[in-house]
Amino acid sequence: MTRTTDRVALDDWYAVASMGDLHRAEETRLLGQQITVGPGPQVICDGAALPVREKYGCLWTTLGQPAKEIFEIEEANDPTRRFVPCGWVKMRASGLRVVENFLDMAHFPFVHADILGSEPHTEVLHYTTEIRRDVDEVWATNCKFFQPQMTASRPEGEFAQLIYRVPAPFVVMLYRVVPDSGGVLDAIALFIQPLEEGLCRAQPVMYLTDQTASHTELLRFEQVIFLQDRIIVENQRPLLLPLEPRAEIPTRADGSSVAYRRWLKEKGLTYGTTLPEAAA
Repeated sequence: MTRTTDRVALDDWYAVASMGDLHRAEETRLLGQQITVGPGPQVICDGAALPVREKYGCLWTTLGQPAKEIFEIEEANDPTRRFVPCGWVKMRASGLRVVENFLDMAHFPFVHADILGSEPHTEVLHYTTEIRRDVDEVWATNCKFFQPQMTASRPEGEFAQLIYRVPAPFVVMLYRVVPDSGGVLDAIALFIQPLEEGLCRAQPVMYLTDQTASHTELLRFEQVIFLQDRIIVENQRPLLLPLEPRAEIPTRADGSSVAYRRWLKEKGLTYGTTLPEAAA
């Protein structure tokens, strides 16, 4: 594969393995480059050791020189929460397409019928999107959507109160208000490893307050949703994320997607998009 020269993509941190899987050296790819991940922990590329970090149950690395450390997830520091890593899933799509799909509430009733959405509750209510310049992140707040099954242990339907956060181009998060909690938030993050421009793998990790559901129930609940999304994402065309004006026409429900694409373009990111690297 052709190596990228996109400095925005190179100078970032990526989760490339689960810490519990580092029993022996394994070959994988990152941004089109062959890397070896193994015990130590360590990541090797072209015979040289890359910088590594251990965070959120994963091993992170970079092919460049990040200007800042990995973003913070406050809920990860709460010892009372249940940490649920959901396993890696490979997808034939740009990792940026996966982020955008995660941000999309409009597909809930059709792709995740009777779980995250249902007819006739198909309307995406007005919500607020912003690029937070002080932390360089995209946020969508005041999101509400009717969900027939809020969690694995709460099957009755109600309006979920949601917050979306994009702390890095290939990471996306969902915060969900826990019912009857006074505003406590569950946190779900999706870490994406861009193997190539049109190929990635991703792992959801959850920090939950639910002390009732079994680990298997929590894992199955998230995996069913993620595998339903995989079918949709892999069938989108083009595989890469269009950033050209008017390439895809947004609707009112696509506010978070519009903000995300604008943020990526402002950064000058081209890897995984339909923009040529020469435009970066």
